[in-house]
Amino acid sequence: MRWFVHRGLCAAFLSSAAQGPPVELVKPAGLEFTHRNSPTTQKYLIETMGGGVALLDYNNDGLLDIFLVNGGNLEDPQAVPADFRRGDPAYWNRLYRQNRDGSFTDVTAAAGLSHAGNGYGMGVAVGDYNDDGFPDLYVTNYGRNILYRNNGDGTFADVTEEAGVSAGGWSVSAGFLDYDNDGRLDLFVSRYLDYDLSRNLLCGTPFRSYCRPDKYEGTTNLLYHNEGSGHFRDVSVKSGITSARGKGMGVAFNDYDGDGFPDIFVSNDLMEQFLFHNKGDGTFEERALEAGVALSDDGKPFSGMGVAFADYDNDGLPDITVTDLALEKYILYRNDGDGHFSYASNATGLAGLTARSSGWGLGLHDFDNDGWKDLFVAQSHVLDNVERINSALQYREPPGLYRNLAGKFEKSALASLPPVAGRGVAFGDLNNDGAIDAVVAVLGGRPMILRGSANRNHWLILKLIGSRSNRDGQGAKVRIGKQSVYVTTAGSYLSASDSRVHFGLARDSHAAIEILWPSGTRQILNDVAADRIVTVKEPQ
Repeated sequence: MRWFVHRGLCAAFLSSAAQGPPVELVKPAGLEFTHRNSPTTQKYLIETMGGGVALLDYNNDGLLDIFLVNGGNLEDPQAVPADFRRGDPAYWNRLYRQNRDGSFTDVTAAAGLSHAGNGYGMGVAVGDYNDDGFPDLYVTNYGRNILYRNNGDGTFADVTEEAGVSAGGWSVSAGFLDYDNDGRLDLFVSRYLDYDLSRNLLCGTPFRSYCRPDKYEGTTNLLYHNEGSGHFRDVSVKSGITSARGKGMGVAFNDYDGDGFPDIFVSNDLMEQFLFHNKGDGTFEERALEAGVALSDDGKPFSGMGVAFADYDNDGLPDITVTDLALEKYILYRNDGDGHFSYASNATGLAGLTARSSGWGLGLHDFDNDGWKDLFVAQSHVLDNVERINSALQYREPPGLYRNLAGKFEKSALASLPPVAGRGVAFGDLNNDGAIDAVVAVLGGRPMILRGSANRNHWLILKLIGSRSNRDGQGAKVRIGKQSVYVTTAGSYLSASDSRVHFGLARDSHAAIEILWPSGTRQILNDVAADRIVTVKEPQ
């Protein structure tokens, strides 16, 4: 597999008490995307919030492809109604097909994705909503969202209107989930503020800066139920999702109380966070305050950006990690197993490591295959002039990798990575070598492709195919030894990761695998050889 290393940059090695694998910044041939956010002197909030990235195998050739969400054109000042010029190729979203030699080909136009609509681009969700074996794309915008159905022949079709999922307002992150376990993927959309360009506020003295979110009213999130036959029904009110009005950013799913139904965590900006408990009857109850995940350890709201809903300490219970802005410390809530969580940022060392960093997209994945999920974060402050406000802070930051040492975190030195305005990040194994890779979307710049290198530790990647459950197997719980992984493409910020499940096995060359499918079927696979990708089909 050929990769092209960016000139002038050498491999950055993870330094830790135990030597980890190298992480390289690479520039594969053909990946020529530049995110355009069109910054203005008006400091329109939308220009600092994009963009998203997805890793998906859209043509089922066994190689992950990359979809990147663009912003749009903003005038200075912007007339209303706005024309974001999304028909201009400079502002298209882009799909890059991975080739066998590790290079990429821009197939946006050939795939029918050059029509990006009239909205200003934000994020992307991935899921096979019609169970035809090909992943579909849902793109969020400030404005009308778009659902692209994968036709299975290398092309996509805009089916937004017939599917009934155009939404409106300011959508941010989104994700597919089967919240009622009926075998069809439903769709959740987080929305940020009650905002339009004509009511943009000018904040900051003696110079302008982006306004704090508390200058605007929040809004409601959206939940669409998959009715089958390509149509969704808006159940936001009926399900109880609209009972909580927030300022939604990231969204992630997991079953935190083990009742067999996926719950929803939404990170909110500068207000309490939301944990929607799935009651199993098609409705949700917001329980963040009761569960101990609404506020920081001092009882104050924080600037919730991205979210990871995964088990960091290998106790079989999903925990919650939330990124925020510098001086707030990244938040880690440990699942106590009784419906409650404990603040664990201090005890794990994460608070001290991140006090002066600002994070957006993130994920808990095992980068060194030692059996413990490490924390990777795309970083940057929201204010592009934050150094003028506080000289101790910085706008651009390199991504952060925090190595998990049996439940404690240690910062890995990535000194050769340049500081960027990181936003969304997606995870997967781009070259199928068993090492997790990350693709970071950069506001106003080129994406960062960070490739993890394989080491002597063993690994397994599982591709699940549902039969009674949804075909993606999203919502399945997979366990190997003490490790557990929840199957989902959602999480992070604005982004969608590979649907395959990755496990680091350390020195174990074989594994026993337990899968609890959303249908309730429990499947056991014994003595599975390591260091390979295994396709697992749900028993009929």
